[in-house]
Amino acid sequence: MTVSFNSVDEDGRTSAVLLSLQHSFEMLLKAALVHSEVQVFDKSLGRSIGFEKCLQLSRQESNVKITDPEAGTLRAIDALRDDEQHWFNSVSEPILFVHARAGVTLFDDLLQRVFGERLADSLPLRVLPISTEPPIELEILIDQEFTQIQDLLQPGRRARNEARARIRTLLAIEGHTSEESLVSERDVDRVEKGISQGKSRDAVFPALAQISTEFSGEGPLLTVRFDKKGPPVKFADGNSDAAAIREVDLQKKFHWSATDLAKKLEISLPKMLALRQHLGIDEDSKCFYVFVMGSQSHPRFSDHALKLMRDSLKALNMDDVWDSHKPIGRGKGPRQCLVEGCAQPEKSEPS
Repeated sequence: MTVSFNSVDEDGRTSAVLLSLQHSFEMLLKAALVHSEVQVFDKSLGRSIGFEKCLQLSRQESNVKITDPEAGTLRAIDALRDDEQHWFNSVSEPILFVHARAGVTLFDDLLQRVFGERLADSLPLRVLPISTEPPIELEILIDQEFTQIQDLLQPGRRARNEARARIRTLLAIEGHTSEESLVSERDVDRVEKGISQGKSRDAVFPALAQISTEFSGEGPLLTVRFDKKGPPVKFADGNSDAAAIREVDLQKKFHWSATDLAKKLEISLPKMLALRQHLGIDEDSKCFYVFVMGSQSHPRFSDHALKLMRDSLKALNMDDVWDSHKPIGRGKGPRQCLVEGCAQPEKSEPS
């Protein structure tokens, strides 16, 4: 990655940097998971797991423990790589540099956290990504990109393709704050329409206002970390600006089955159901979703649900939870719902 970044050959340079950076993290995450005795080979597919699954598992393992800001950095790098590799995309040099340096910083952090090693033990400082310009706060870079997009979409410019390429980059950067980081054509259409209508940056890219950058050191010793600032963006029912609503792949967000959750939490399915009821998991739209396919319903849970339940097990007495919510009597509810975790009718009780 660093060789590509510092190359004087511009042909394919951005693609090479992002591809190498993303692949390096996939290999590091897999090594960290194997070090924690986590399976990284999917027997059903006959191949190793991909980047997204590596990230999901790494957020749950205590030895790796990817934080929310770190996960955001990895999602953004992955999204930038995907767009650069598969679409017509435009990543400015300052945006590329700040993500490359943040990647190096995070790689060093993870290497130290999991293996007790430092990146400097293996790489000389001279090969790290360098820039002739001082690093710029991401918020300023985003403002600059947004202004250029506005200019490119002005009537008579005939620069729509370049504007859409830059829109893709800003949508990819939303991965710092959004679990859904991959960019769809409908998202690009939505943002283009909003900007053409004169909407502000905060109206079409509300999530970008949450991202902050932290710089320390200088030159080869520069470290860059991304973080979130302020509360999550929320939209009031019925008053949402359509230009700001991003499409979310619900199957990616809600990917845990009830059986999967019970295995991760190392409790039985009935006790897992009791814990869900105690915490109100099934009533929380961030935790629970039911996919309906024909006559069948498939309840699924998010990473947020897993985190809430795992954290609660450290603070709650599971015996008390079970006594409060265990099934009473027979024939008061379908047993299948108890086992599979499907949504119950409002007044029914599991048997």
